[in-house]
Amino acid sequence: MSSNRTTSRAVSARRVKPDDVATAVDAFRRILRELRRAARKTELATGLSAAQTFVLSAVNNAPGCSLSTVAATTMTDRTSVAAILERLVEERYVTRVQAQDDRRRASLTITPRGQRAIGEAAPPPTKLLVDGIRSLPPADREALSHGLSALTDRMGIANEPAGMLFEDARASRAAKRRR
Repeated sequence: MSSNRTTSRAVSARRVKPDDVATAVDAFRRILRELRRAARKTELATGLSAAQTFVLSAVNNAPGCSLSTVAATTMTDRTSVAAILERLVEERYVTRVQAQDDRRRASLTITPRGQRAIGEAAPPPTKLLVDGIRSLPPADREALSHGLSALTDRMGIANEPAGMLFEDARASRAAKRRR
């Protein structure tokens, strides 16, 4: 019987003050729910994936930029950005021409169609995440960075490619069908 009382007190104590794991899982749930909601809103408004909208925004903010600039701005590897840009060029959201100052580099510019899409889109989910992280005090940003890196290590995914949020082949095909 005393075992049941001990268990009951432990359960009550958890209800009063959630443990760190429960708090972290709840925070992840809230973050992911909001990011998914923003991604869905963008896809419905524009027919573009959240990742495409994020890349399109980066090109919009730096007319004439290069692939390397977009990769740095979006904090994503060049290969992932190149694939997304290729689709945006094919669909006439972005133009790619040889840069006048360096003939080895392509210059990227948003088109009027891309401007309309940006105007209709909700802020890209990745921008919401980046802005939220940047608004944290430096010590909290550092702790978050270290903690999440440690988590990916413990989950055995630290060496997996990160890719862009909400950009996978299935989502790209679904967005393409809606256009």
